[in-house]
Amino acid sequence: MKVCIVSDSHDRGVMLARAIEASVEEGAEAVIHCGDLVGGNTLRESLAVGLPLHVIHGNNLGDPVALARIAQRSNGLLTYYGEDASITLGGRRIFITHFPHLGHAMACTGDYDLVCCGHSHETELRRQRHIHDGHTWLVNPGTVAGMGAAEATWVMGDLAQMVFQIRPTP
Repeated sequence: MKVCIVSDSHDRGVMLARAIEASVEEGAEAVIHCGDLVGGNTLRESLAVGLPLHVIHGNNLGDPVALARIAQRSNGLLTYYGEDASITLGGRRIFITHFPHLGHAMACTGDYDLVCCGHSHETELRRQRHIHDGHTWLVNPGTVAGMGAAEATWVMGDLAQMVFQIRPTP
């Protein structure tokens, strides 16, 4: 299973949708959003693409009630988890958090195959050694919206092969 991993869209709905559309062209079947989506309206174009979205809110909370309502009316396309999430996609155990320090901590537990985070607006793809003498992938896709001086990026992930690649937002 291939997934589009994004973060820090900060109300830039068009850029978020462009990244998701590009991921569809590469075979993505789902989207993981690592927070700072901000407003629910940011999702309009993205929901129209038709991929399931797994979303947490991050530190720029926006309107969680609106996000919950949109999720409820999305016919299963949007799952809004709140602060963080523990999910399974493609047979892989995945933890989603906004903060890199929490992502690092969760990767070190060995409870997950993949931990996704955001917040820093800096991309990072790292195999983190964990306490069970193995590795967990720690992925920070940067900012899909190119906030501040950061380049606009997202990550294409192949959960079957556990391969992750940084992509520029179109």
